[in-house]
Amino acid sequence: MANSILMSYKQQEFEAGLRAPTRFWAARHFFEAKPYIDETPVFKIIRRIPKGASLHSHATALASIAYVIKNITYRNNLYVSIDDENEMVNFKFFAPNDPAIPILWRPIAEARKVDPNFDKKLKQQLSLNDSPINFIQLNIHEKWQRFQLIFDRLKPLLTYRPVFEDYFYQALKELYEDNIKYLEVRTTLPELYDLHGHVYNANETIQLFYDISEKFKNDYPEFLGVKLIYAPKRFTTNAILERHIHSIKQMTDAWPHFLAGFDLVGQEDIGPPLKDFLPALLQIRNMTNLFFHAGETLWNGQIIDENLVDAVLLNATRIGHAFAILKHPEVLDIVKQRNIALEICPISNQVLGLVNDLRNHPANFLIANGYPVVITADDPSLWNATGLSYDWYMTFMAMSSRHADLHLLKQLAINSINYSVMEDELKEKALAQWRSDWQVFLQQIIDRKF
Repeated sequence: MANSILMSYKQQEFEAGLRAPTRFWAARHFFEAKPYIDETPVFKIIRRIPKGASLHSHATALASIAYVIKNITYRNNLYVSIDDENEMVNFKFFAPNDPAIPILWRPIAEARKVDPNFDKKLKQQLSLNDSPINFIQLNIHEKWQRFQLIFDRLKPLLTYRPVFEDYFYQALKELYEDNIKYLEVRTTLPELYDLHGHVYNANETIQLFYDISEKFKNDYPEFLGVKLIYAPKRFTTNAILERHIHSIKQMTDAWPHFLAGFDLVGQEDIGPPLKDFLPALLQIRNMTNLFFHAGETLWNGQIIDENLVDAVLLNATRIGHAFAILKHPEVLDIVKQRNIALEICPISNQVLGLVNDLRNHPANFLIANGYPVVITADDPSLWNATGLSYDWYMTFMAMSSRHADLHLLKQLAINSINYSVMEDELKEKALAQWRSDWQVFLQQIIDRKF
C-alpha cells in the first residue's frame, strides 16, 4: 500500500511534466526547481525514508548556510574584511585587542549595524544559488572558481575550534534529521586555531572529530557513528605526498577504526592525474582504503577521465562521481565484477556544469543495469540543501524509470550500508536497525504522515 501511495504521486508528477515540460521539476536546474520540489508529496515521502549512510560529502560543506549565518556569524570576536566592491573577502576570529587584527578589518557586528542587508549579502557570498551572479550560465572553470571561493571564505570561519565543534555537531544533527544514521566524510584535516594562539595539528583535529562524533552518538543513541576519509588537495607534488605517507601511517595506526581511508580532492580538469602519484599511492594502498574522486569530467580519452582506469588498477574501495565511466567499458566491467561502488552525486554534477538535465546523467544507465551505486550529496550546503533527500528525489524522478518504485529507494538505502566500510558487526547492527526503521516508515506513509 505504501508503494501505491508513493507511485500515485510519482505518476502525477510525470503526467504534469508531459503536459507542461517546464513543470517537471526534476528536469529543471536544482537552483530553479528547489522551492517547487520542497512542496511535492514525493519529496516529502523521500524525506521520511531511512536512508542508511552518507558516503560522499566534505566536512566543511555539510551544515546549512542558514546555520552558519544565523549562529556562527553572530558570535563574539568575529572580524570581517570587506573590499571596495562590498564583497566580504575574509573572516576570522581574533581575541579582543589582538595586535594581529589587520587595520582594515572590523568586527562583524559593526558591519552588520550599518548595513540592513548584511545577512542577505552574506548569504549571496556563501552559497551558489543565492549569488547575484548568474551561476548557471558560467562555464565549468568559472563555476569551480566560484565554488572554491566559497570554501576559501568559509575556512577561517569553520576552523576556529569552538565553531568547528559546533558546526560538525550541527552537520550530524541535520543528517540525522534526514534519517541518516552513519557518515563517512572527507576532510583535509585543516589546521584549527583558537584565541590563545594555538594551532591544532592533524592528530588533535582527528581527536576533535572523534569526540564530537562520540558526543553525538551519546545524545542520539540510534546514530551509528562516523569515519573520516583523509582527503588533501590533488594540487600537490610527489615530494609532498611522500611526506604525507608517514603521517597517514601514524594516523591509521592511531585511529584504525575511525580513519577509513584516503582520497585526493579538487577539480580534476586542472589537477594532476592519479598516475602522476603512483609510487606514493601504491604505498598508501597498503595502509588504508582508497576512495578516489575519478572521472568527474566531460572529457574522453584525456589523462583526466583516465583517472578511472588508475582508480580500479589501484583497487579503489569506492569511486567518487565516475561521471565519465560510460566512456570506459573495461572499467565498467571491472566495477561490476569487483563490486566497486560508485558514489553518484547528481545535484553536484549539475551545479558544476557536467549535465544540465539529470535525465541525461550517466547514472541512468548504471541504475538501470544494476551497477553498484550509492546516491550521495557532496557539498549540499553550498546550494542550500541538507542531507540526501534532494539527491534521492532527483535520482528517483529524473535518473530512473517512471516505473521505478519503492524497491529502488529501498535498494539505495541498503547499498549505502553494504558499501560502507563499517566493521562487519556494526554493519549487521546497521542493517537490523534499518529494517526496523523501514517498517516504521512504511506505516507512516500508509497513515499519510509525511
